[in-house]
Amino acid sequence: MSTTITRLETGARMSQAVIHNGTVYLAGQVGETGASVAEQTASALAEVDRLLALAGSDKTRILSAQIILADISTFPEMNKVWDAWVAPGHAPARATIEGKLAAPEYLVEVIVTAAVG
Repeated sequence: MSTTITRLETGARMSQAVIHNGTVYLAGQVGETGASVAEQTASALAEVDRLLALAGSDKTRILSAQIILADISTFPEMNKVWDAWVAPGHAPARATIEGKLAAPEYLVEVIVTAAVG
């Protein structure tokens, strides 16, 4: 069992990704502010793709996803983008909840855990 921990894009408060024991844990990703839920979802998922690639993984290896919506009534709008993005046959375990995000301009946040390799 590996005890190595690799942190990617690390700042004083957090890392955007942490790799340990064949698993990558991403920080919550938000989209461009001032955009619709659909646009913010697409932007956040693009960041997920980028970080997974940086960690040596991709969306087909996502184990679980958590999605936080500022307003649960936007669930269908977010889901339309998610459904177009998720790799066919590779849907992860997923939970979606409504919650207050770090700033009012954020409408959606996506958190994923994926296998590496």
